[in-house]
Amino acid sequence: MPRPAVVLLGLLALSGQGLAYAQEKLERATVRLEQNATDADVEVVFEVISGDQGLATLRVSAPDGRTMIDFRSPDAKLGIRSLVLETPEPVNDGRLQKDFPAGAYTFTGSTVSGEKLVGKAVLSHRLPGTASFVRPQPKERNVPVRGLRLRWRAPEGLASCIVIVENEETGVKVFTATLTGASSALSLPDGLLSPGTVYKLEIGTVARDGNRSFVETSFTTAGNR
Repeated sequence: MPRPAVVLLGLLALSGQGLAYAQEKLERATVRLEQNATDADVEVVFEVISGDQGLATLRVSAPDGRTMIDFRSPDAKLGIRSLVLETPEPVNDGRLQKDFPAGAYTFTGSTVSGEKLVGKAVLSHRLPGTASFVRPQPKERNVPVRGLRLRWRAPEGLASCIVIVENEETGVKVFTATLTGASSALSLPDGLLSPGTVYKLEIGTVARDGNRSFVETSFTTAGNR
């Protein structure tokens, strides 16, 4: 009589292992805090990539157990593979941090074929220090359209820096680059900028935990359109 019990326990153990292995990891599951220091606002950004198959469901739970995201795509045969979800951007007065506490967030999803996918990411409330503009200076006018080398100062120990140049009138981003955290200068390609045009320049500092701080200004190129 003892042997069947032993066999049964062994089968249960194998079954448990099978269930554990059935829960594969999401290809990407991140959460970060992002501020626009110029506008004094802040947001939380979630990014998820399932893998080869699309997601039919996704749930994200906060460290205190609350469900922060409950996504479903019940009638899509292929599902959704990639998601970027952002909160509103309130003034950075602590309300957002209270609603989205620091700590480990749990991601649980299922693909359209029923495969279970899991992930975990840690949200920190620490924001990296901001960059300061060297060239162009804030609101600088008559900036050359050729041979322009952007320069800035940034804190040490960053993971990366993000540079964005946007046409202020059209809202079109004409240039975006991600550089090493130690970078402090970047030459724009000749022919990128138009004369007599207002551009918005953004510099983002990215901490090693993924949190980001952006500052922005504008400059006007020389010449007439």
